[in-house]
Amino acid sequence: MAASPFTRLLLIRHAVSTATGQLAGRLDVPANLPAAPALAQARAQLACLLPGPRNLFSSPALRCRQTAEALLPGAAITEDPRLWEQHFGTWEGMENTSLPDLGPMNRTALAAHCPPDGESFLDVCRRVEPALEEVAAGGPAIIVTHAGVIRAALGLALGNAAQGLAFEIAPFSASLLTRLEGAWSIGFVNRALAP
Repeated sequence: MAASPFTRLLLIRHAVSTATGQLAGRLDVPANLPAAPALAQARAQLACLLPGPRNLFSSPALRCRQTAEALLPGAAITEDPRLWEQHFGTWEGMENTSLPDLGPMNRTALAAHCPPDGESFLDVCRRVEPALEEVAAGGPAIIVTHAGVIRAALGLALGNAAQGLAFEIAPFSASLLTRLEGAWSIGFVNRALAP
């Protein structure tokens, strides 16, 4: 099935996880969801940012599923394992202060770098690209996922995967991509859903 010429995808990074100060990656940790007033504000924003019928997709990670359920209670969620965060291999769960110093790497080298027993950012881009194409083929969608997946999507939209590493993606923020007849357009990046 071909993608619609004007399909919008709203990519949302999950709420802050309980793995504060650690490299969570594939660790299946829960989310620290915002309080009820902030969730209500986020739901109102979603209705404005992507109104009308839309599909809901999520990484299988607990923190993503919890965020999706809190934002769109009762909505059917399609989990897609291609939306998981980058696998950081032996670095998973390490304190941020204990991670190895990679030295001065440019974005191209950093994107190609593979943590021991993990995957590179370019590997993430290769698995995310077909997932985005398939989601877009089904019409407008909200995707609750991870910072690395959103950076991969932005890099793909720019036509240079490594450039996705230039973006900061805050927890509980939204970024908008539009599929335009075979190409991606970036509407906005890193918009806070609630204070």
